[in-house]
Amino acid sequence: MQRRYVTIDVFTDRAFGGNPLAVVLDAAGLSTAQMQTVAREFNYSEATFVLPPADPANTAQVRIFTPAFEMPFAGHPNVGTALVLARRTAGTTRVVFEETAGIVPLDITLADGQPVAAELTAPRPFSRGANADPAKVAAALGLDATDILIGTHRPTMGTVGAPFLFCEIAGRDTLRGCRPDEPRLTALLAATETIGIFVYTKDGADAAHDIHARMFFPLGGIVEDPATGSAAVALAALLAGLAPQETFDLALRIGQGEDMGRPSLLLTRAVKRGGKLVSAHVGGGGVEIMHGTFVLAGEAER
Repeated sequence: MQRRYVTIDVFTDRAFGGNPLAVVLDAAGLSTAQMQTVAREFNYSEATFVLPPADPANTAQVRIFTPAFEMPFAGHPNVGTALVLARRTAGTTRVVFEETAGIVPLDITLADGQPVAAELTAPRPFSRGANADPAKVAAALGLDATDILIGTHRPTMGTVGAPFLFCEIAGRDTLRGCRPDEPRLTALLAATETIGIFVYTKDGADAAHDIHARMFFPLGGIVEDPATGSAAVALAALLAGLAPQETFDLALRIGQGEDMGRPSLLLTRAVKRGGKLVSAHVGGGGVEIMHGTFVLAGEAER
């Protein structure tokens, strides 16, 4: 069976920026092991597999795999898959995906009738876990303990569907200078029950960005991720929740991937009413790069 696939660079408006994603459009019949093998073969930070929905009211079931394991939810795979599907069905302004973490709705932005961006709503309420020792975080990142800022929050676990460790650091140059120690980082992630560390700074904000960030993801089979929507949306939720205002709309433009040559722009927002977080969102654009088909080894002989 020939299976169609599309690769798309997500959270960017230019080719070879953002975070690359492989979308397998004809995934019905593939086993979990086969999906994992295909994701490992593409070797992007993630690949998605589009399946018929369990509920026909939804658009599709979407399964997300890193080269090492399946993810319950992720940002750029949702945004990229939504854009790929919307560009193949005229007039689509909303898609709804079934995922392990829950239902993920995405709103599509059109320009001259063409889908140019998608914004997801996080599938789960924000949940915050335990804090991490700043000294251990600094050692895992190759930084000094004084580089870790704790005024807004200590390094902490947070999730809206995928768990990350969040750490604010002192400046843009410090962010650029992170040199993760993989054994220490892997141990830190295991201790905090997270899959990656999202390191950010408000220093260096400019006309296009409010925050600059990096995400290190050794457990996913890659060293660094150029754009991490699931972490960015959780950060927006974390910061909105910490804000003193009872009613608060937070919007953040997060630059990521700049220090690895794949600049990305993640547009996040969180809505807080009556002291409670109502919703959290992340969105951005995407540029399709490759289209093709493959026949999975072993299927041709059936």
